[in-house]
Amino acid sequence: MPSTDPQRPDAVTGDEEARVIVVGAGPAGATAAMYLARAGVDVLLLEKGSFPREKVCGDGLTPRGVRQLVRMGVDIDAPGWTRTRGMRWMCEGRQVHIDWPRLGGHPDFGLTRSRYDFDDILVRHACEAGARLRAEVKATGPLTDRAGRIIGVTAVAGPDKQPRTYRAPVVIAADGASARTALAMGLERDPSRPIATAARRYYRSASRTHDPYLELWADLRCSRTGRDLPGYGWIFPLGDGRVNVGLGSLPHRRHGAVDLRSTMDQWLARLPREWGLREENADSPLRSAALPMGFNRRPQYSRGLLLVGDSAGMISPWSGEGVAQAMEAGEAAAEAVVLALLRPSGPGREEALRQYPKEINRLWGRYYRLGNRAADLVLGRYGYRPVLHRRVMASPVLVRSLARLLTEVADEPGNDAIDAVLHGLLRLVPRPAPSHRTPKR
Repeated sequence: MPSTDPQRPDAVTGDEEARVIVVGAGPAGATAAMYLARAGVDVLLLEKGSFPREKVCGDGLTPRGVRQLVRMGVDIDAPGWTRTRGMRWMCEGRQVHIDWPRLGGHPDFGLTRSRYDFDDILVRHACEAGARLRAEVKATGPLTDRAGRIIGVTAVAGPDKQPRTYRAPVVIAADGASARTALAMGLERDPSRPIATAARRYYRSASRTHDPYLELWADLRCSRTGRDLPGYGWIFPLGDGRVNVGLGSLPHRRHGAVDLRSTMDQWLARLPREWGLREENADSPLRSAALPMGFNRRPQYSRGLLLVGDSAGMISPWSGEGVAQAMEAGEAAAEAVVLALLRPSGPGREEALRQYPKEINRLWGRYYRLGNRAADLVLGRYGYRPVLHRRVMASPVLVRSLARLLTEVADEPGNDAIDAVLHGLLRLVPRPAPSHRTPKR
């Protein structure tokens, strides 16, 4: 329960004002708040829960995510972080190891850390930079002016749900897949864009907890239909005696939903008993969550509101990775807001804020457009088994190229031949035009 001491960073007080309000303190919101506070902006960070807290996630970071932690100044050498060398792909009895590439713009290792710890670390960084955290504060709706522009949020605070009002000229929505703030402002989900589902459970596994590779299984079948799972299974080492075991599924509209619980039970029964992935070694219940993908909510900026992370559907349609993208979007949003607040309210500030969706489009526009197509035509229909064909897995060059494409770990400009090929491929994809849809009011 948060303190009522106004000197504490998570103190619940009365109505407040700030220059920026960030709704949601996951990776996207905490990152945005940290960069804003670091730039000297008065920022309120509202979080409906309290820290530390659970979150459904694979708990694995690629080098792209590690790079963001380094940029934020997180001590990744502190106890609790586990480094990974790369990925191990498993398919039809074959396996292949892909080490993370050595590129000039990325670390050559990944990390694992439970979201129970991870989110708490990022929030602490935001508070140390000067952000004002208000935990156990649930935003209930936007405040708008006569023109329909957001000027704050209403909320309920604390266990007794006291009504509160928070005002700011700019609001960043980082409230996750529910996207309540965006929906209340008329920003609806694009039904043509994919939404996956993930389920994960922790197991105690002395034999796998220090595995240096993130293990991905591509030959799983749905328990009810026998079809290939339109996704993959994972076993990620946490280095503390546990592993994170889960499934991600991107069901195609023609095939319906997947029973992840029974599909996971069917998969685990295949695995060696000495791995310990059995009911008696379970260290948590099975939890699941929706994964909004491929920019399924746009525009990312409208009438004073910026969308970051899951609230904008920023999870990669290629791999289901979302933490790195959330942190990158949080940084991009903070930069746009800092520059905008240097200008007086009016057309000049609005022009600066509209640079945010342009930057997001520059970062991922072509990559996500191609990924959405791949998800619709291949991954959502047939899963990853056709992608990891035996001829692909037998070719080191093809395997490394595919790994770079799925994880978007590449330098810009290209550092090697694989980078050059991938950048050339993406340049052939037309960049999506910025969305100019008028949100519903």
